Parts: sequence; structure tokens; C-alpha cells
Amino acid sequence: MIITVQLNKRDFEYDIHSLVRAFYPGSECIVSAERVPEEADLKISVFYEQNSIRIRMPSPEEGEEQNRSASVFACGGDRRQIKIVLKKLLYEMLRELTGQELPWGDLTGIRPTKIPMAMLRQGKSNAEIARHMRETYYVSPAKGALAISIANREKKLLDEIDCENGYSLYIGIPFCPSICLYCSFSSSPIERWKDRTDAYMDALCKEIDQCADMFRDRKLQTVYMGGGTPTTLESAQMDRLLKKIEERFDFSHLLEYTVEAGRPDSVTEDKLRVLAAHDIGRISINPQTMNQKTLDLIGRKHTVGQIREAFDLARGMGFDNINMDLIVGLPGEGIDEVKHTMEEIGALDPDSVTVHSLALKRAARLNLMKDQYQDISFKSSSEIMDLTMRSCEAGGLHPYYLYRQKNMAGNFENVGYAKDSKECLYNILIMEEVQSILALGAGASTKFVHAADRIERVENVKDIKNYIERIDEMIERKRQGGR
Repeated sequence: MIITVQLNKRDFEYDIHSLVRAFYPGSECIVSAERVPEEADLKISVFYEQNSIRIRMPSPEEGEEQNRSASVFACGGDRRQIKIVLKKLLYEMLRELTGQELPWGDLTGIRPTKIPMAMLRQGKSNAEIARHMRETYYVSPAKGALAISIANREKKLLDEIDCENGYSLYIGIPFCPSICLYCSFSSSPIERWKDRTDAYMDALCKEIDQCADMFRDRKLQTVYMGGGTPTTLESAQMDRLLKKIEERFDFSHLLEYTVEAGRPDSVTEDKLRVLAAHDIGRISINPQTMNQKTLDLIGRKHTVGQIREAFDLARGMGFDNINMDLIVGLPGEGIDEVKHTMEEIGALDPDSVTVHSLALKRAARLNLMKDQYQDISFKSSSEIMDLTMRSCEAGGLHPYYLYRQKNMAGNFENVGYAKDSKECLYNILIMEEVQSILALGAGASTKFVHAADRIERVENVKDIKNYIERIDEMIERKRQGGR
């Protein structure tokens, strides 16, 4: 399906595009103030006028047209308020045209908990926040309640963290045993880089050496090693990296240290022994699904049995804070398959579970080759999401952080669940953007939080070869960005 949105001037293109795609997932949507194609299955026009916004699109009644306007006179030029008016009007018209209600209403950003968090800090009650989310953004009562409960839990945890003088450290390892069909992260098969892994480690250790002093007057509170799959490194390489981090950073204020073990086929007793020797408190072992047929389809080169073996091995070695990542909406999986996964995960009894709704990024092979998978269903529904929540709660896990992505199956969300005191602080900090994050490695994104309304991002190149060859430039970028 091709949808065109003709603007009379450039403004809020991203928000319009995201909201239209939420109602019409999988469609091609062109939003432009330039000339749009004449041929389209749905044509929408947005006119920004002096004191109002006017939108024109077809009516549910065949041959008729909706043509509505909303006043922005009272906004006084406040762009945030103008955007709220625009999205409400567009949502109302698309809702009438399609007969759909979206669970998150007209919210298109990835951090819906920021709204209730800000209102909690203003002293608003949960009831006031729920009414605001329902009336201003058309958020469903269930999703509003979820966002508010998570915001309350996050606020309690954040109040115990020194966000102003503290910071977090992210270390990126861009290698995986294989690349999953849905993945768009900056990772590469480890076999292709076996001969240059040490060169990557050299560059990363140089970046650690040169950047460690940038935050020497602040408290390091969380460390998160992600990727990719950090445990694709050999035991000796992991030991070298962990020693380098310990040498260059002050751990006296450290609250949390996470290493993603990630893929079960990368987990060995030797590697876990290295992690334990360096006092890594939290690891992830991520199955995504406990259905072998799906694992084979999406390119996970491991078995369901290996997931159990890796988890039991880590538990037996004393790891008492193990996370497991799952994805709902994977090709061919409906409620029965998800129910099976949740039962299998419940039997393992992890300390936290992160439930992701499949988000098809443009760079993912599943999206690039979608014609090959058009006969396979991609299901995510409120029934499935409710099932995952009930299963997690039955295992003593409560929701503690949430975020959304573009093109998510069913327009749902990603939710982290954890047992008491097993929440991942780094996940909360990166979502709420209240603390600076020094991020090192290929594809890593450093955030300098200068104030509540000013965040500066400094990106490292994603390409591994470029990262190795341009490491001095990556270091200098951060020196400049921190000023």
C-alpha cells in the first residue's frame, strides 16, 4: 500500500510519518512538502495555516472526504503544543477512517514513561496522570496504567542514584555467532572477523585508555557490556578487556555491572569463570523464543536444549542475576507458541525477563527479503502481550522499564520485568536520559547530559574496519563533545 501525505510546508514530518505507519503497518508512506506521487492508495493533505492546522483525507463513506481543522491560536507558537494539536487531529481522522484504536494512542516517541515521570516530579497524582494520557494522547487505560506504574518504580530507583555527579559506561562488542534474520544492529559474524578480533580489542583498549579520564571527577555507577554478543570473545580476550576496564576506571561507587552473555552457543564454563573472577553481577542469556522451529527460521544457530544448558551452567556457577530476552511477533508464532516459550522460561526462573515486540528495521534481512516470508504470519496482539505480563508476574517479576520502537508488531512496546532488587539500572538510565553515558566501541553512542533539556550525542562509526582505522578520530570526537 502506498500512502502520500502532502504538506504545504515542512514541519513535523517524522511525527506524521510515524503515526500514519502505526495505523498502516507495512505500508510505504511518503510525507513531503515537495511534489508527491500522483498514484497512491491513500492521499492525505496537511495544511499549516496562520492560526490553525487543516487535514484532508478520504472518509469511511466511499466517495466522501474528511476535511477538518484545529485551532493552534492558544498555543502561542509553542511547538510542543502545536505538535499535540496536529497529532490529535490526525489520530482522530485516521481512527475514523480505519475503525482502529491504537494502544498507545498518538504517541510516536520511544520513551512514553517520560510523560508520567515528568508529571510525578511535578507532584501530580496517578489519577491526574492517567486522565492526561487518556485525554491528551488517547493512550488506552491499560497502557496508561502500565506507563504510570513503571514511572513510579523508576522514580523510586532513580531517586537513589546520583544522576548529576554519576555516569554510566557502555562497552560495545560488535560480533555475533551468526546474524539473526530480524537484526539491524551493527554486528558482524565472528567467523568473518576471527583474524582481526585482536585488532578490534587493541582499538577498544586504546579508546578506554584515552577516554577514562573524561569523567574522572564523577562517580561511575553502572557498567554495561553489550553488542553484538560480548561472549563471542575468547576467554583470554574477555579477561584482557575486563582487566583494562578495572585498571582505568574507579569502581568505588559502582552499583551494577552487566555483561550480555546473549547467545547460548557462545557461553562456556571458561568464559563464565572469567566473568565470575571479575565480579560481574548481572548477565543475560537470551533465547528470544523456546520454539526450535522459529530459532531455525530466524538464524539462531543453537538449540532450545543449549539455552537450558547455558542457563543451568551459569546458575550452578553462582550467577544470581540472570536476564533473558524474548521477542513476540516472530514469524509464524501465535499465542500457542508464545505460551510455550513463557512456560519454558518460567521453569528456568530467571531474575529478569525483557519482552520485545518485533520491530522490523529497514536494514534487517527479514525486511529486505520480506517477499520470501509473505506467507508467514507476524502476530502480536493485546492477548499475547497480556499473556507475557501474566506469566512474568506469576514468576515474581514486575515491570520496571519500557520503551517503544518504530514499526513494532501491533504498535505495542518492549517491557523489562524483574524480581525485587534485580532491576537493571542501566536500562532505566538510558531510557530516562538523566545521566551521561560514556560509550566505547564500534557503533557506540555517547550521551553527554548537560541539563534536563540539553543532551549531546557523540557517535562512533558502526563499521568495524573504520572504527579500527579511525580510532583517534573517535577519541577526539568525545573530547570535543564533553566540553
